[in-house]
Amino acid sequence: MNGIRVLGTGRHIPSRCVTNDDMAQIVETSDQWIQERTGICRRHFCGEGEGNTSNAFAAAKLAMERAGVGPEDIGICVAATFTADHGTPSLACELHHLLGLPESAPSFDVNAACTGFLHALEAARCYLAAGDPSAPCALVVGSEVLSRVTDFTDRSTCVLFGDGAGAAVIRLDDTVPQATVLGARGDDQVLRCPGIGQEKAYIYMDGKAVFRFAVDAFPKSIHAVLDKAGLTLEDVDHIVCHQANARIIDFVIRKLKAPEEKFYKNIQEYGNTSAASIPIALDEMVEKGIARPGETLLLVGFGGGLTWGGTLLRL
Repeated sequence: MNGIRVLGTGRHIPSRCVTNDDMAQIVETSDQWIQERTGICRRHFCGEGEGNTSNAFAAAKLAMERAGVGPEDIGICVAATFTADHGTPSLACELHHLLGLPESAPSFDVNAACTGFLHALEAARCYLAAGDPSAPCALVVGSEVLSRVTDFTDRSTCVLFGDGAGAAVIRLDDTVPQATVLGARGDDQVLRCPGIGQEKAYIYMDGKAVFRFAVDAFPKSIHAVLDKAGLTLEDVDHIVCHQANARIIDFVIRKLKAPEEKFYKNIQEYGNTSAASIPIALDEMVEKGIARPGETLLLVGFGGGLTWGGTLLRL
């Protein structure tokens, strides 16, 4: 079966940079307290005139430009988010309009919280495998505005989250192993967010329970993807993790006895951007030349639901 080849990536980070010292003016905390527990130094929030759609559009447009594709090449658009600007139209449909995608390209959102980008990739891959060969590419976006659903009186959560968007244009490639593993462990108590518009529509998280889940789900996902692909950790050039907490990533590195340089971290700059974190990291790695054409990457994440998963792709 055909795996995923990435043709181009893009990201957009909102204009307002909020440091840990800035957060200490809002809630009882400090730069040292936040860095020691999370690895986060700053995050970015949407400013005046910015929102989920504008962030996602900028990231998607850049990804298409870098991929060298036009609207007519896009067979499907899938957006991962739980903080869309509207209940309907979906973020993906708004992108469809702004990018001038053809009517034959279905567009929809998926909500798997922080694992959303991985679910969106797999949905797009499956559609391409059964879809119209005249539009061989998919546009996959992860975009969140978590500042909308953050309780800025709760120091245990408000310091964690940021806004942003990342995107990738993909196509199928029969030289790339098809290896995606997705799962869920249904739980509405550990990590949840009431619907936007409801009273106190803020993210709630049991931090200790999330940590326990993450350090189990991360290595499980990595092993499952490698087993499905018939590969070992040595065959993978980079592992791109959901950026939830630097301590979680460090714990997994030690648990796997893996080389630290395989695991990219940028949480210090952006915080946890949920479904946007993996595509933002992916684009940053490509832009910096850390991830190069022909290399194999393993993407892995976990999130509310609870959800978890991993997938293999090649640049």
